[in-house]
Amino acid sequence: MSDGIEVNSCSRCRSDAIIHQVYSGQHLCGKHLAESIRKRTSKELRSQLELPKNALRDDGSRFRILIAISGGKDSAVLLSMMADIIGRRRDVELIAGCVDEGIDGYRAPSIVFAKQLSESLGIRFESMSYQEMGYGRMDQIVNSMPSIAQKNPEANGLMPCSYCGVFRRQSLNSLAEKLDVDVMALGHNLDDMAQSILMNLQKGEVDRSVRLAPHTKFPIDGIVPRIVPLRWIPEQEIHAHAIHSKLPIFHGECPHAAGAMRQQSRLVIAKLEAQTPGARHGLLHSLDQIRELHSEANPLSKQEVKHCCRCGEITSRDICQSCTMKEWIADEV
Repeated sequence: MSDGIEVNSCSRCRSDAIIHQVYSGQHLCGKHLAESIRKRTSKELRSQLELPKNALRDDGSRFRILIAISGGKDSAVLLSMMADIIGRRRDVELIAGCVDEGIDGYRAPSIVFAKQLSESLGIRFESMSYQEMGYGRMDQIVNSMPSIAQKNPEANGLMPCSYCGVFRRQSLNSLAEKLDVDVMALGHNLDDMAQSILMNLQKGEVDRSVRLAPHTKFPIDGIVPRIVPLRWIPEQEIHAHAIHSKLPIFHGECPHAAGAMRQQSRLVIAKLEAQTPGARHGLLHSLDQIRELHSEANPLSKQEVKHCCRCGEITSRDICQSCTMKEWIADEV
């Protein structure tokens, strides 16, 4: 009992619990939450990334993993967990990679935390900016969006996240190519995965769900395979662990995120989980089954994609969305 507030004991020891896993019925203290997250992350790493005992490349260089890091809680937990689980292997090199979108008051301070954590773990830190990619700063793009929408009917109704999602994905692809990495690790948590699945299903885009990471067992031609070691860990647990472990994380939210479709899906998933604990897990299990069925129906083929006739990046049409948007932006300069 503390200040009149009842604190439950950990289900595995007598310490005060810091989180309640409603879907499992367990209360966990900081130590046992960390152990639980590490165990699930390690299991997913083994499942998604089949590293041999000696993962050195043919030329003797180390197997290289790019860990996408933003300065937020998810990527901080991902980086620290991967450093703990495989960071001491001499045949593997971990690289922390950050994309600078050019958002005042948001990205600059978060990069400071991302770099601080990387350095504290002894992990090389690299970054790629939208300006380097030829997109310009995201703040400038947002200011130009009303004019872009007037000139281009296809841009009507697009939110800032529509642009940023495309450009961020291309920037990570470019960074992965520049650093010659074998695999890219993303910090998507269970809530992120459930939201993505819901958004794709409500638009009838089953193929898009099938293409969600992890890609190591179902590779996509033209891109570095993605892995998502935290995909079974709920956002609340990641946040609690990051705070309890005193990881350097940035707590600010993107000023351009209001009204994004993901925000709506976040609310729906939260309500589903509150009414039926385990709903997020159910959605992700469903995706895995759909992916297996899709693979059985197409046993001889990888996930085939087109390549943009301008930049060569993978796309579902002749000219990729990145090149299309870059053209819209160029008309505003």
